[in-house]
Amino acid sequence: MKLLVIGLGQCGGRIADRFARLNKRARAKRGVEIITGAFAINTDITDLSGLTTIKGDYQHRIAIGSQRTNGHGVGKVSELAAEIARQDGDKVVNAIRATEHFSETDAFLLIAGSSGGTGSGSIAILTQYLKERYIGKPIYNAIVLPFQQEEETEARTVYNTATCLKSAYLVADAIFLIDNQRYINKNAAVLGNLMNINARIVEPFYNLLCAGEERDPKYVASKVLDAGDIAQTLVGWTVIGSGQMNLKRGMYCPFGKNHNFRAKMAETGRRAHTMDEAIGELSLSCNPKDARRALYLVSAPHAEMSMDMIKDVGDHLTAVAPNALIRSGDYPRQKGTLDVTLILSEISAVRKVTNYFTKAIELLSVVKARQQGMQYPERRLEGKFDDIPVLLD
Repeated sequence: MKLLVIGLGQCGGRIADRFARLNKRARAKRGVEIITGAFAINTDITDLSGLTTIKGDYQHRIAIGSQRTNGHGVGKVSELAAEIARQDGDKVVNAIRATEHFSETDAFLLIAGSSGGTGSGSIAILTQYLKERYIGKPIYNAIVLPFQQEEETEARTVYNTATCLKSAYLVADAIFLIDNQRYINKNAAVLGNLMNINARIVEPFYNLLCAGEERDPKYVASKVLDAGDIAQTLVGWTVIGSGQMNLKRGMYCPFGKNHNFRAKMAETGRRAHTMDEAIGELSLSCNPKDARRALYLVSAPHAEMSMDMIKDVGDHLTAVAPNALIRSGDYPRQKGTLDVTLILSEISAVRKVTNYFTKAIELLSVVKARQQGMQYPERRLEGKFDDIPVLLD
């Protein structure tokens, strides 16, 4: 699958920059292109200057709302960012049209942090804008949820996150939910921490995007997982993760060379553990039983790839996600490792999202009560989802 990636705001721009690096790696090591274009859009010029891989021209690093913000951002006011996105949406479309390989794009991926102003306010607006102009092409969002300390100390963070999630859900074909807190290393420096987090967010996409673009016959899968399979899987709330197992000599023995039943049982257990690791490394903690669609990709050295390997991994996923329609594929590309990429989609219940909506409703109730000089009324989520504002027209 080939993506056109658009990063919105500081967080989204940095992750889009990582996708651009991922494409360089795919081109250099595998001879394939997986990103048809990478763009960063921001109201803050300084943030755009901090990127390293996205092209430095004004068609790839796009400043919007300069007359409103003087290039210094929107100060976490997502409503202002939404208004600016409506006014400057044509800048984005014009830049996309100029992309050399745009015609090869299978889908759009718009990325933003939910807690800030520019990204959270503009992602739903630009998603809607692109859907109206590129009918038939899937538009996916990747929304990065705030750190725990941001939620606890900044009320605006919770409000922006709730409005961003609700607005995006109404227009995007699927939304990858990414929980920053899952990747944090509390003992690492801030800059190194953020770079590591962004790298870990992007890495699970690597094999997934490369598998369907492979051109070397010896690496083409027996069961190719291509753009069509991915598009049929991605619906609504979605999470992605990957797990890996080293195939060290002495730990792993291809069938035909070792028929010992103990070795067979141990091998099956290690494969199941790799799927468990992928579940444990999902971009947001969720219950696999709540997923209605799932996809997994098994990547291993060509000589070690077997039908039993794919079956063992798939059987374990079926056991933990019994309600999901599952698609699968193989990709004989890894060296010395078994790598499993997992997507769970159309997730019916996401507790963390519900918590944001609940907190936002409580916050809005308090604000309204203060404005009216009333005592704070206790509110419940049921029937109050409409109280959360939508940034769309």
